[in-house]
Amino acid sequence: MSVSALGRLRRVPRHLLVCEKGHVRHARSRHAAHVRDHAYNCRVSFLIPECGILPEVLKSTIADVGEYYLVRNLSVYELVAHEFIDAFVKKGKEFVLFIGKLILSVDKDTYEELGLQGRPSQYSGKKVMRYIITIDLTDSGFHADSKKHNRVLWALKEKKPLEFDFLLAWYDTGAEGSTLMSYFSKNQIQALKPKTTFSTLRDLQCPVLQSNELQGKPEESCSTEELFEWLGAVLSQVSLDNKSSSFLSTYCCPQPNTMVEKAFLCTITGFIIPEKIIQLLEQL
Repeated sequence: MSVSALGRLRRVPRHLLVCEKGHVRHARSRHAAHVRDHAYNCRVSFLIPECGILPEVLKSTIADVGEYYLVRNLSVYELVAHEFIDAFVKKGKEFVLFIGKLILSVDKDTYEELGLQGRPSQYSGKKVMRYIITIDLTDSGFHADSKKHNRVLWALKEKKPLEFDFLLAWYDTGAEGSTLMSYFSKNQIQALKPKTTFSTLRDLQCPVLQSNELQGKPEESCSTEELFEWLGAVLSQVSLDNKSSSFLSTYCCPQPNTMVEKAFLCTITGFIIPEKIIQLLEQL
């Protein structure tokens, strides 16, 4: 191995971790806004120290996380059809790996064949090989008789038909309308439920954190970065013992720390929409 290659391996990967303190019920809380900015969630976990069983107030919220759906071989043009937009996008919030926006990541040849306006992918490098096409289904100018709608529909249906497997979830805001199961009955559609696991952790070492010292203070409190790393280890069920016999991990709880007799851990895995996470935050 060359010296330059060894140097690259030793470099710490680039990362961005911003830590703030706040309260979800504060009038200027940004918790909900942050959650809505992260629309596509495959796993949510929460850890409650000094707790051995799931509190009753959380049971119904977790049970109501909701179904999501797998639709196979779905033609993309069906998602821009005015019937679909009227039934779901306008009456609720449709999450089909987009919120009101259809985002396509296509290679260079497909992009040129479609003839729709897009932009180079930021991950393409110097030689652009992929493009991102964004279609706003909530745009007031994107109605059934508009030139914009007809152009997009023609490109996806006639010029370059595309088919994919989609995960879909619908957050109904109260309006009545067709369900996803009946709307896509002609397709291969399967209803799926998120998987939920519960566990009680015993004798758990927890970092000491002071809300007025987010950077931490030697021998008094840990930093938020240390807390974040520790939380990741706990949620991934990594041992914190730092035993010499372990070949998997030598990680241990940062100092200073305190021993918690028990802690309750819950993990929900699936296609989880932001509104359900916000409800869970409110209950917590």
